[in-house]
Amino acid sequence: MPPKDPDGVVDYQFDWSDWLASGETISTSAWIVPTGITEDSDSNTTTTTTIWLSGGTAGALHEITNRIVTNSSRTEDRTMRILVKEK
Repeated sequence: MPPKDPDGVVDYQFDWSDWLASGETISTSAWIVPTGITEDSDSNTTTTTTIWLSGGTAGALHEITNRIVTNSSRTEDRTMRILVKEK
């Protein structure tokens, strides 16, 4: 992931289509966001999840986790690391 500026409001996305089985879709999506960075909003389609983040302290590395549940009742997590850096 490219660094995020502390003043920026930026979207990040996971494309789950390669992981989902044929005919399987995302039923629910939840984000686990640590203290120090702010989730402004989130959304999902049947194959992708998106989160909008703001804030963060320059020099901090944040791990953001997305947990989905599918229409087949499978649950999976993906985590991204976002470095906050003055640009």
